[in-house]
Amino acid sequence: MHDIKIGTLVSAGNVKKVMPKLIPHGFETFSITFWETTGNTDLEALANDVKDILKGTVCCISCISVFSNPLMDTDKGADAIRSWEKLIDAAHLFDTDLVTGFTGRVVDKPVTDSIPRFKEVFTPLVKRAKDKGVKIAFENCNMGGDWNRGDWNIAFTPKAWKMMFDAVPYDNIGLQWEPCHQMVQLTDPIPQLRKWAHKIFAVHGKDATIAHDIIAENGISGAEEFVWHRTPGFGDSNWTDIISILRMTGFKGSIDIEGWHDPVYRGELEYTGQVHALDYLKNCRGGELVTNYESEEVRI
Repeated sequence: MHDIKIGTLVSAGNVKKVMPKLIPHGFETFSITFWETTGNTDLEALANDVKDILKGTVCCISCISVFSNPLMDTDKGADAIRSWEKLIDAAHLFDTDLVTGFTGRVVDKPVTDSIPRFKEVFTPLVKRAKDKGVKIAFENCNMGGDWNRGDWNIAFTPKAWKMMFDAVPYDNIGLQWEPCHQMVQLTDPIPQLRKWAHKIFAVHGKDATIAHDIIAENGISGAEEFVWHRTPGFGDSNWTDIISILRMTGFKGSIDIEGWHDPVYRGELEYTGQVHALDYLKNCRGGELVTNYESEEVRI
């Protein structure tokens, strides 16, 4: 059952505050995240803190991540590249083999204009990771961008994925996928999942609710909101189907709940929602493991 583990995201600065409080609720993994840069963080010291917290538990670190724009030809972009390098080099300290984040983007240019820069930046990063037994995965969030303009990430649509993986053709590069980011584009995530599951190295546990009645009355370009990011268990996705497809394609990894987005389970209800999502996803995974009692399969 635990080929697919269920966990949550924790920002690097909150590791010591949050992780000890969440472990007793049954979280199995933690994804440690940085926003834009690792800065001056002592990654070895952070890893030691994590090991102390996890000692004696069955929990582990699913991945370490930096969400930035390493494709910018600026000091900030250079710092983002250094942050990727640091996390790749430090992954083993956290007992993980996965580093994730945004691809970055050439700001306000079509996706196609970012591919040469993506190849330039990530070919050496992916090679560096491969030499260390590390995989790289990109979250599929459009960060408010579209095909023609944006400033964070190009890995939000299958056409871009094909271009990315053709430009950097290594087997240790893939996706950190979630259905929410497809649903907000009014894309059905299930057909996409079936086609791209072989390139999915990690999953973010975030869902969405689409208000089709609002779309029918007002369209998608008006003032009315028509879609909301949701914590799993409160949105429209069938996570039993998602997990079944992942199992059938041999996925082994973690579904890490990405909280702090739900319009209802927020504020003082944040971790109420996250623990509900944890239990819900475990149930979608199939519940607790029950050992087979027959030595051989019985056919009637």
